[in-house]
Amino acid sequence: MFAPKRILVPTDFSEYSDAALKYAIDVAKQSGAKIYLLHVIGLIQSCTVDYCFDQSTLDALEEQSSSSAEDMMKHQLELFPDITSVDITTDVRKGVPYQEILNEQKAKDIDLIIMSSHGKTGLLGALLGSVAEKVMKRASCPVLLIRQPIPKEAVK
Repeated sequence: MFAPKRILVPTDFSEYSDAALKYAIDVAKQSGAKIYLLHVIGLIQSCTVDYCFDQSTLDALEEQSSSSAEDMMKHQLELFPDITSVDITTDVRKGVPYQEILNEQKAKDIDLIIMSSHGKTGLLGALLGSVAEKVMKRASCPVLLIRQPIPKEAVK
């Protein structure tokens, strides 16, 4: 029977990501696996159609995004009070989400990726190609896609 030892859970803090984390926690409790919870902050474009940000503004935006993401990750973990027996490491980084997920998978020798099939991007993500699809096609380990959020009452 497949018993993963290292599970990667990418999160965008959506209710779908909460569902993926819940599944990962359940699997980790049964297998003794360690969970790596990862949030990737997309790269901030320095110029829009009619305006460019200076470097200090970009640096401030990136710092604010990183700090906010770390706070949101703590809040996400607080949704699951029964995780004291599970070893969870968190990481926030910037980059192209699917590439950073695949980099983490290789760097940590991940056995299983558990992620939501979709998240906050909605229609725009569907038109441009989803992170989940790219990860699923390129990962060198099994990928478990969670398609539905869990009801809020099931989290507590």
